[in-house]
Amino acid sequence: MSTATGYVSLLGLDPATHRQHLLHGAERAYQETNCYTDILIELLHARGDEPLATMGCVLGVDFEGDQWTFFKPLPEDLERLYGIDVHEMQPYRPLPQQIAEQLERGRTIIVELDSFYLPDVAATSYRTAHVKSSIVAEAIDLAGERLRYFHGPGYYELAGADYRGVFRLGRAFSDDVLPPYTELVRLDAGARLHGEELRGAARELLLRNLARRPSPNPFLRFGAQLADDLPRLLEGDHAAYHDYAFATVRMVGSAFEVGASHVDWLLGEAGAPAAAAMGRIVDGSKVLSFKLARRRAFDPEPAIVELASAWEEAFEALGDAVV
Repeated sequence: MSTATGYVSLLGLDPATHRQHLLHGAERAYQETNCYTDILIELLHARGDEPLATMGCVLGVDFEGDQWTFFKPLPEDLERLYGIDVHEMQPYRPLPQQIAEQLERGRTIIVELDSFYLPDVAATSYRTAHVKSSIVAEAIDLAGERLRYFHGPGYYELAGADYRGVFRLGRAFSDDVLPPYTELVRLDAGARLHGEELRGAARELLLRNLARRPSPNPFLRFGAQLADDLPRLLEGDHAAYHDYAFATVRMVGSAFEVGASHVDWLLGEAGAPAAAAMGRIVDGSKVLSFKLARRRAFDPEPAIVELASAWEEAFEALGDAVV
């Protein structure tokens, strides 16, 4: 949708009336997952698709040595379920123009921008810290210097000085900054599945995702690493704790909260035991996060034993449910 004033919008949304998907509901233990998965959830939801169908991707999360997997919907799943193709693009021209042109074509762009200029993160990095974060452009007004975008758990607007800052316009900026990483999102790459067709395809993908489960139990490796890391964390500052918690307990906790919702949506009552075990992982991750936040010495082994047990039970129950 475009207007004579130069404003162009993909879906014709308004930040004042946009309603978040249930995965971002206020009652969630983790209202946000990670910057990339969150924006895809909201884009799919706003488009009229069910993002829960693609969330079986979380079953493959593993402890990578110093962090848990930064999970995101797999590109091949997005194409299979929703007819969406996501691939890297080259930002060789002014980015606002590229965004406007792609929106005119019924496509959009995922781009990493500086949260310093994103007003929706006023509680964290807005005007205080330079932190990269992914957004999906939904609308842009080149003449009016206005951008509407999905970021985190919602849909927002920035304008004026924030628009000029986020696109590095109108004044001298440091020239030793790389162009942002951008991806083109084509919404016409195939058929969009709905209803039972969507559930059937998601069930097929669930079987593949079950086969991707890490081995051995990743919580055992995480526990051993946490025991080594704990003295350093207790000696460090709050920022170091926050970074560690985000990459570890928060990442895995949010993954399995999404996983529980996926299983509940896809399998219903048959998946209840698996979803309940995943819920224990969520609760255990929260408890471990609180213990770490206190910055006092503690024995993490009991919490790790419970998390490892819940992980085993979740996958065993899930295997039983889909046989």
